[in-house]
Amino acid sequence: MTGFDYKQFIRTLVQQPGVYKMLDHKNQVIYVGKAKNLKLRVSSYFRSNPSPKIKRLVAAINAIEITVTNTEIEALLLENALIKRLQPRYNVLLRDDKSYPYLYLATQHPFPSISLHRGAKKTQGRHFGPYHSVTTAKNTLKLVQNLFQVRQCNEIWYRNRSRPCLQYQIQRCTGPCVGLVGAEHYAEQVANSILFLEGRANQIIDNLVHNMELAAAKLEYEQAAKLRDQIVDLRRIYTRQHIAGEKGDLDILALVIDNNIACIQIIEVRDGHVLGTKNFQPRLPNYESDHDTVLYAFILQYYLEHTIPTEILANYLPVDLPVLIEVLSHHAGYTVNIHNKPKGERKHWLKMAIDNAKIAVQSQVTSHQNYVTQLENLRQILQLKFTPNRLECFDISHTSGERPVASCVVFDQNGPRTADYRRFNIENITGGDDYAALTQALTRHYHRIISGEFPLPDVLCIDGGRGQLTQALTVLHNLDIQGPVLMAITKGEGRKPSLDQLWVAGHKAPLDLSQHVSALHLIQQLRDEAHRFAITGHRRQRSKARRNSILEDIPGIGNKRRRLLINQFGGLQELLKASVEDITQITGIGKALAQKIYAHLHG
Repeated sequence: MTGFDYKQFIRTLVQQPGVYKMLDHKNQVIYVGKAKNLKLRVSSYFRSNPSPKIKRLVAAINAIEITVTNTEIEALLLENALIKRLQPRYNVLLRDDKSYPYLYLATQHPFPSISLHRGAKKTQGRHFGPYHSVTTAKNTLKLVQNLFQVRQCNEIWYRNRSRPCLQYQIQRCTGPCVGLVGAEHYAEQVANSILFLEGRANQIIDNLVHNMELAAAKLEYEQAAKLRDQIVDLRRIYTRQHIAGEKGDLDILALVIDNNIACIQIIEVRDGHVLGTKNFQPRLPNYESDHDTVLYAFILQYYLEHTIPTEILANYLPVDLPVLIEVLSHHAGYTVNIHNKPKGERKHWLKMAIDNAKIAVQSQVTSHQNYVTQLENLRQILQLKFTPNRLECFDISHTSGERPVASCVVFDQNGPRTADYRRFNIENITGGDDYAALTQALTRHYHRIISGEFPLPDVLCIDGGRGQLTQALTVLHNLDIQGPVLMAITKGEGRKPSLDQLWVAGHKAPLDLSQHVSALHLIQQLRDEAHRFAITGHRRQRSKARRNSILEDIPGIGNKRRRLLINQFGGLQELLKASVEDITQITGIGKALAQKIYAHLHG
């Protein structure tokens, strides 16, 4: 550690609760912590004979900033907010929620819709999840549709319907768009959907039984039969998931750490039924982490954003347990209990969660060990003095020079770092000029690096040959950037992967990779990921352009009518399914024009 007089700094500290931020020589926050007593907590890092992990952290400190709070609880909440926003490399980090699929219920609408959602959480409405996979989320969404017939359509589609869609015909929606269901009945559907997604099986069934009896008393036998079928379906679903003896809400957490790779499996129990299981793999700092510290960080980051059960059973107890329980109880509005003493059937469920977490970790350990070997092999062939920590790869995708898109993907010591992936829509170049496209993408990206938005990579790879490599060298020279090892990978003869050629700056001929297969595989993975990311972006651009151009070419259709068509049908795909009669329902479009539109779309 250089340039930081910790003794003088500690003298200025107060003995009050607060949060401390540790910064490195680049003025980047590397660690955030909270303290009941700032003076005691911060000074503990500088005692003699520190552990290896503390020694490594302290060696990187160039400055410390503090924020005093009124209570330890305020400090804990501020710590959590700062960790989520700053993502310090020495903190345990839960993967960003944007990576996980959710079900989103638009409760701000008088007739709410439910849909699959991925990305930042919306400020309005309710989110259910996260789900471990898109398949699980879609299956749950399908169940909600089948059981409660809540609409899935977007607002444009909903506002412009003149007749019910196919979802109504197959009994997956009650048709609120055209007034086929009243607000009160639809609200019941939504309320039951919420209970279902929260795992409140018994409460739903009680509600449905009550409504069935009311319908029967009013001689509404058809409605009573529908409710009876719903009850049967729900009981069939929940009987398979019942845990004997359980009545309340419980989350079972199993944490396993091996080779500094962690997995936490959660088994969610609601009303005595297993709602599902979820796996999380938090990012750990690059040193051995304690189970109680990791569990504390996970519980804090996860449960302040998701439904908190009344009880959490874990295989370890987190640090700062009393204040953690106080924070969660205050946030939930009821008492939350966290313990590690399972009894009866719970022992079996906790063991099952531990076993599943072990399997997930072992798979990750094996994969990571292979990846470490690949990085070391790459270091050897590039003759580096250190193992590369950050690799970037660029690729260009276009169709006959149209709609070019460049991609930049990033691998670090743990593999793909998707949060740092970027796409660049290339503009104002001659179609098919890959050199100009590459120059534009590199220039834009490395201006961001110069501004400090991203760190400089150790290795910069281009999907291409010697010409692309020379172009990249020119760009970096013009920007006065030094440091990255530049290389380009090009397809071999017959496009056989084993014959791929690697051009490295400073070498007159491609490197011989016949004895470095693992390094070749790593570079190919990097190249293929850049290609996948580029072509996905290009296809989106091309699809958008095609959609617009098809509508622009329809005779007799201007901007106003084009917007009406899109608003009425919700998009090109639905417009293609429309009949002439459907098209004539739009104000200002008669039968003759509708026939022209239909002929143009299907000609």
